[in-house]
Amino acid sequence: MTDIRHLTNEELEAGLDLIKQAPKNNGLLELIVRRPEINEREVLKEGQLDKDAGLVGDNWKTRGSSRTNDGFGHPEMQLNIMNSRATALVAQEKARWQLAGDQLYIDLDLSDENLPPGARLEIGSAVIEVTPIPHTGCKKFVERFGLEAMKFVNSEIGKKLHLRGINAKVIQEGTIRTGDIVTKI
Repeated sequence: MTDIRHLTNEELEAGLDLIKQAPKNNGLLELIVRRPEINEREVLKEGQLDKDAGLVGDNWKTRGSSRTNDGFGHPEMQLNIMNSRATALVAQEKARWQLAGDQLYIDLDLSDENLPPGARLEIGSAVIEVTPIPHTGCKKFVERFGLEAMKFVNSEIGKKLHLRGINAKVIQEGTIRTGDIVTKI
């Protein structure tokens, strides 16, 4: 990876047209990332989605959530998904995509208009469902991609398009692979 500077608001906004051209129905799973421990990433060619574990081997459940009483991960936040076009813009290099902290990077329109809560996606032999809990950036996102990137993904248009991503849960267990077609069902 080269030394990357953070993009300006103008540079980020210049990428909006390409992001808006993401497919609405048949997208592409471009990257699968498992997070076995905090700040650790494993790029996978193939992963297993499980109703209880989410992406098998990922720490979403044990890392916990401030939104639960038991201290475990929130069941409506099993999977974090980011639009691969938005990721490519803020990360600038594919080797940096995993720094966003999501598990699935999909070339698909993630907007509420296209994928409202309850919408289902078939990926490989698995089916996932979009959940209503918003996915917003954190301090780490700012450190990795800059304050302007955080403002961009959380702007009015950024929220409408879910540029920071969406949350989902596993409905049907199965195997997913990089390169799988992601179909809205």
